[in-house]
This record gives sequence, C-alpha cells and structure tokens, in this order.
Amino acid sequence: MPTPRTADRKIVIITIFLFVGVVYFVRLFYLQVIDKSYKYSAKNNVLRYVPQFPPRGLIYDRNGKLIVYNEVVYDLMVIPKQVKDVDTNELCRLLDITVEGFTERMKRANLTRDLASLFEKQLSKETYGYIEEKLYRFNGFFVIPRTLRKYPDAAAAHLLGYVGEVSPNEIKKDQYYRQGDYIGKSGLELSYEKDLRGIKGLRIRMVDVRNRDVGSFRNGEFDTVAIKGNDLYTGLDIELQKYGEELLQNKRGSVVAIDPSTGEILCFVSSPAYDPNLLVGRVRSENFQRLNADPVKPLINRAISGQYPPGSTFKMANDMIGLQEGVITPETKFSCAGVVSTPIKCTHSHQSPLNVYTAIEQSCNPFHFQVFRAIMNDPKFHNIHERYDNWRNHLISMGFGQKLGTDLAYEVNGKLFPSSYYDKVYGIWNTMTIRSLSIGQGEFTATPLQMANYVAMVANDGWYYTPHVVRAIDNEKNSTHFTKKKNVVNINPEHIAVVRDGMEGVMIRGTARGSKIDSISMAGKTGTAQNPHGKDHAVFVGYAPVENPKIAICVIVENAGFGGTWAAPIASLMIEKYMKHRVTRPDLEKRMKEANFLKN
Repeated sequence: MPTPRTADRKIVIITIFLFVGVVYFVRLFYLQVIDKSYKYSAKNNVLRYVPQFPPRGLIYDRNGKLIVYNEVVYDLMVIPKQVKDVDTNELCRLLDITVEGFTERMKRANLTRDLASLFEKQLSKETYGYIEEKLYRFNGFFVIPRTLRKYPDAAAAHLLGYVGEVSPNEIKKDQYYRQGDYIGKSGLELSYEKDLRGIKGLRIRMVDVRNRDVGSFRNGEFDTVAIKGNDLYTGLDIELQKYGEELLQNKRGSVVAIDPSTGEILCFVSSPAYDPNLLVGRVRSENFQRLNADPVKPLINRAISGQYPPGSTFKMANDMIGLQEGVITPETKFSCAGVVSTPIKCTHSHQSPLNVYTAIEQSCNPFHFQVFRAIMNDPKFHNIHERYDNWRNHLISMGFGQKLGTDLAYEVNGKLFPSSYYDKVYGIWNTMTIRSLSIGQGEFTATPLQMANYVAMVANDGWYYTPHVVRAIDNEKNSTHFTKKKNVVNINPEHIAVVRDGMEGVMIRGTARGSKIDSISMAGKTGTAQNPHGKDHAVFVGYAPVENPKIAICVIVENAGFGGTWAAPIASLMIEKYMKHRVTRPDLEKRMKEANFLKN
C-alpha cells in the first residue's frame, strides 16, 4: 500500500508530464495552425505561386484605329528566405543597380520574408534575356511577365490618362489589388479601370533546390487563367486630335469638339500637352516629376478643369433668355451708344441701332448689356433676387455651373453663383453691380467642355446629349455603352433659331468672316475674354455644317487677344480637317502653327 508521500510524488510526476504535453500541443498548434511561416517556407521550397497579370483592354478611335495597346515587360520577384549564396555584384551588374540599391530592395522584401515580393519592376526584353540565362544562379529570384501601355500616336494624353503603381489607400478601397499592381490614375484609364484591368490568374509551379522550374503543380489542376480586360471603342478622332495639338503647340489653351447628334467627344486638346509614353515604365516617376515642375504646366487638363470667362461667346445665352422671357423680340433694337451710366462700350464700328441678329453678328457690347438689364428688370418677378435666380436656372439647363456628368474624371463645375453670393459680397446690389455678366465676364466661368456642349445645344435647337468619350465596351461596336440622356433646355426652339441665324452672320459678315470655309457652311461666335493676369484670351465657339451639324467646337487660346484673329481660324481649320480630311489653306495653317504665345 503506497504511502501518502509516494502518492504525492506520483501526482507531481503526472502533473509534470501533463504540463509538458500541453506545452508541446500548444506549440504544435501554433506552428501548424497559427504561425504561417513554416507553412510558407515548406511550400516555397517546392512550389512557386506566380500571379498572371491580364493584358489591359485596348482602346480604339471612332474609325477603328488602335490608339492604346500593350507591350510585354518583366518583373523580377524575390522570396527573401530562399536567397542563399547569391553573387550580389553580378546581379547588380545585370540590373544596372548599385549594391546599396540591392540592399534597400532586400530590406523592403524582408517585410514579408516568406512570400514573393517585387524586387525590380518593368525589365525590358533585352535585360530579361540576359537574366533568364543566369537565373538559376540566383536562388530565391524569379521573373513574371506583365504588360505596359503603349501610345502609337503620342497624343491625347489628357484624355487617355496614364497607369501607375497602386497606392496603399487604393489597396484598402479595393481588395482586388496587391502591392506592385497597376491601376488607372487619370483619363479613360481611371474612369474605365474596372473594365480595362481584366481578372488576374494564378499559376502554381514546382521548382527544384537550384531554383529551376520543373513543371506545373499537379498538371495545372489548381491554375487559373488571366482574363484580358475589355476593349474600349471611343468617339475620338485621333487624326483630328493630333491636328488640334499641332495647331495649339507653343500655346496655352484648349480645343474641344463634339458630335452634336451623339454627344461623342471628337477631340479633347489641352495645351501644352505631353507624350503619354513618358508616363510609362521605369522612367514614369522621373518624367512625372519633370512634367510637374515644368512652368508651362503640361499636366493640367485645361479642357475639363480650366475655368475661363466665356467673353462674347456668352452673349447668345442672354439673347435666348431674353427672348424666352419675352423682354425682347427678334425685332427689338438698342442703340450701339449704350447707356451713359455704364462703362460697357462698343469695340466695333457698325450700324446702330441693332436687332438681335446684327448684334450677335457684330458682337455689340451695349446691345447685350441692355438685353441683360431688361432681364433683370422683368416686371413678372418681385425683386432682383428672383430675376437673377431665374436667369441662372436657364443657364444651368444649358449645362453651365455644374458638372455635365461626362465619363472623364476631375470635371469641375465652373462658376455660376446663386443670388445669395451677391448678398454676402455686396449686401445691397442691382443690375449695375453684376453688369459684366452681360458680356460673359465678372463672376462667371466655364470650362471648354461646357462651352463646346453649349454650342452643340444651339446646333441641336435646344437639346444635348451628355458629352462622353466611350461609345462601346469590348466587341459591342454597334451598341451604345454610354447612356444617352437627352437634356432639353428651358428655351423654345424658335428663340434658338434667332441666335443660329445671328451666328451664321458672324461667319459671313461679322467678326469671324475671315475664317469662313468656302465649301462648308458654318455658324459661330468670337470672344475676347478679359484676363486680369495678362493679355486677353481668344475664344471661339461654332458648329458646321449649318444644316444637320456634324461638329460643334470650342477653341480657347490664352493670352492671344482677339478671338476672331486666333481662336476662330483654328476652329475653322479643325472643322475643315474633320469634314474634308484635308486642309486647303496652307498659309493660314502655317500662321496658326507658328504662333507662339508661351513667350508672353
């Protein structure tokens, strides 16, 4: 019979064995279930998980020309835990990097020591060829292919956008992405990222102790195929786009052209421009910094975010509102001498008094001030606030003061303040306080896109489709991808017809008669927008042909002076190029191309 002391020793021994067993069990559970390092290490000794990056979708212009395609490059990956006995100097020589650069890359990769990390991105075919022959000597390193964008026409950078490495914030927003992935950053690449990016695949490869690929794991049973991104078919005319960029070289400004019947953007020029190929590949960061530091600011997308006073091109809007509200008729005449109490004077020598047609044709400032004054004195309303807000609502229906909802990012509203703004600024105010609005100046700005849309609305007798670039996705060439929302303005067509007649006169007898095209009927309006920071901006809006318009256009040339001298000729050349596919006025073309306003 065991003594009490013997029994106590037995309990102690059993307890010790149980404790040791529990410790081993917990440790094994931690190593096999919780701690993934041994799991990854064991698998990575024989298996390699190689992501398959899908080619991004291609982009075509309205005539089926390929304007964005893909080019294969190679990323060098590393699994730090497998890196053993690597000839660092040789690898650095092959990659053209320093030993310090090697150390820095390995330091970043060691943050996920057991998993593959990007070591060097976007190796060229030539560099890959050198490394491929010797890769077996660099344990822990392997290469995966991916594609980069290529822009064969080196044009339309602001519209097409660019692709860059995904940021930590972008990864948080979308779990599809991993560090080292690429994502659209601007333009169509951003707006249609989910369509263009495709779906990633995965290949599981077996490797031997010498880091050599010895085949697929279980005959590819667990592999998944990368699915190519969808192609985009746009309404852009790349030849017209390139021509617009040539005409605006050495100038700040923009040209936006729209097909009024569809709302498709035909060209989208922002100048100064840049070659979109500069923001591709390993040189992207360096080139981006250089472009960003350039004093002419080529990265700014003036076509969609530039805010300009429309100047005299805005006069038709006031005329349409005045006709709609009944404060004037087509036969109403005002004197060119204007009103003694206002500094708004006429800058042209012409007949007086004028009606709406001739006032548009001759761009008479006093006439249009008196139209605006009649709107702001309309007896139907109780006070200046009601009259102003009614005027503003008409402009909003025309697409001013708001984002149009196009399929491009970073669109701005432009300035079109409510009446409460003037209460805050002036306290007590009246028509004279805001008189500059009568001629497209003062507290009002618009983007070139809004102004092109405005003249497309006039061309359509009072309606417009939301401007957009993409007409179809993937192989749906004959389908309409972008929802065609028909926006109808608050102006009756008969009043818009009056303005259209006046715009025809501008090209025949008025301020743009020097830019008329003999074989193409054209309607337009010039503008000279005052610039408080320097020389005035030249502005023009127009459309052609007059019957069944095919193109509506806005041209802005910063610091160029008169719209009839610079903006109208550029628009005329663009219209001729689009309609005829050639230009018959080489002297005018030469003068526009050689003009340099960046020196001003």
